[in-house]
Amino acid sequence: MKKNELKKLTKDQAMKNIEKLKKDLFNFRFQKINSQITNPSKISETKKTIAQLKTLLKGKLNA
Repeated sequence: MKKNELKKLTKDQAMKNIEKLKKDLFNFRFQKINSQITNPSKISETKKTIAQLKTLLKGKLNA
């Protein structure tokens, strides 16, 4: 996701995205163990997106 898209999300949408991305990350880890993952860079991209969403949420909670 791009930063512009992330800023437009509401708190609920951000929470839902985080949960979805955590499930995806869990599946990517299993695929990595079984050598079935097609794009290993997806793991780091997913982690970064989760971190961005959490940072965004923290900022919205403090505002």
